[in-house]
Amino acid sequence: MDAKKVAKEIFDALGGKDNILSNAVCMTRLRVGTKQEVNVEALKKIDGVLSVVEADTLQIVLGPGKVNMVGDEFTKLTGIPLGFADVKDVANENKKVNKAKHNGPVQQFLQKIANIFVPLLPGIIAAGLILGLSNVVNVTTKGAFAGQWWFAAIKTIGFGMFTYLAIYVGMNSAKEFGGTAILGGIIGALFVGNAAHPLLAKINDVPMNLPIVDKPFSPGIGGLLASLFMGIIVAKLERSIRKVMPTMLDTFFTPLFTLLISVFVAILVIQPVGTFVTKAIFTVLDVVYNKFGIAGGYILSAGFLPLVSVGLHQALTPIHVLLNSPDGPTQGINYLLPILMMAGGGQVGAGLAIYFKTKNKKLKTLTRDALPVGILGIGEPLMYAVTLPLGKPFITACLGAGFGGLLASLFKVGTITQGVSGLFGLLIVKPGTWHFYLIAMIGAYIGGFVLTYFFGVDEERIEEIYGE
Repeated sequence: MDAKKVAKEIFDALGGKDNILSNAVCMTRLRVGTKQEVNVEALKKIDGVLSVVEADTLQIVLGPGKVNMVGDEFTKLTGIPLGFADVKDVANENKKVNKAKHNGPVQQFLQKIANIFVPLLPGIIAAGLILGLSNVVNVTTKGAFAGQWWFAAIKTIGFGMFTYLAIYVGMNSAKEFGGTAILGGIIGALFVGNAAHPLLAKINDVPMNLPIVDKPFSPGIGGLLASLFMGIIVAKLERSIRKVMPTMLDTFFTPLFTLLISVFVAILVIQPVGTFVTKAIFTVLDVVYNKFGIAGGYILSAGFLPLVSVGLHQALTPIHVLLNSPDGPTQGINYLLPILMMAGGGQVGAGLAIYFKTKNKKLKTLTRDALPVGILGIGEPLMYAVTLPLGKPFITACLGAGFGGLLASLFKVGTITQGVSGLFGLLIVKPGTWHFYLIAMIGAYIGGFVLTYFFGVDEERIEEIYGE
């Protein structure tokens, strides 16, 4: 693929520099903010573009690896660094565009939550792999490297990402909702557990109790959600103070008053709310996972691909982080993530069925190219280039994935962190349960394959979409 050519065609189709407000890349998508609506169908016809998702930003699906090459060339044309945008302009322009779209307020809010976590995904993936691999090394070598400085240094990468995640979330949350990122990060630091935390100090070996709740401060419980909520509050509070603050005093006193007010709101209101919401999430998941049993596993896995198709799957990242918290009810083992991972397995099975059954050469080529990365856990190329455009295979992939979720629930498969899926999921699965994870994934492959082979391949539809 000629990345420079594809970037130029996308740039032109979006209306050029005057119409582009922002550009960012994630695992498979180039996300672009625009002033005015663009011809989405023209974008879809560009060679190399797998699909286009319309949300608060246009999400142009290019595939892993390719998106980075195209993104580098695209940013040269726009003159805007990847991941950077003028928040005020983007918010105002996107508000106008969103009024003309059919997304409801709930979907728009969830998309903003997803936008908070998209820039964090590279770090989460890398740190998750490091924690997973170091855990495997510890188990297989019986802690042989526990006292080695270089091994400790590598583990520190994963430790740094997840220990201080509340700071990163606070920064991105404040930025996403139109505030100053560093102010959100400072408030987010309140929810980082650290021995030097002033609120955790003990007077005569007695911890300080907070008013209202009459309990010691506990930053870890509900802290990530509290940081997310506080980022929103910091942004709105900062804007409100700025409206009444004299211009000559704005630089000094707007951030000061924002932080002073925010710290009391965070400690006395939002942290208890975050704790309550966190416990409520755990309760709901406990009902679905333990009370519904394997039926719950099937439903969760079968229903996950539609969420991915509209780009909202990143909104679940805070839930996964909560489930991997050592302070959680499962002591840091995430039993939800392996179930959701099976959605990709169902799609791989569907892709294999299409590859072996269809006579369409173009579809065979697209499927062949998308399957390897799908097996490794990146399913968007397969979904947007193959199953979703055809309709029926997308449905049979979802239904087939449910069998993998059923098995993952039956075998109680859990992960010790998050960030990867597919076969790479073996790196983060709880030690000693790798074989159960493989059995569940094979179940998803078989489910997706059988249902698609017998009920999902429609040659007339294939010729209509891909030509003869």
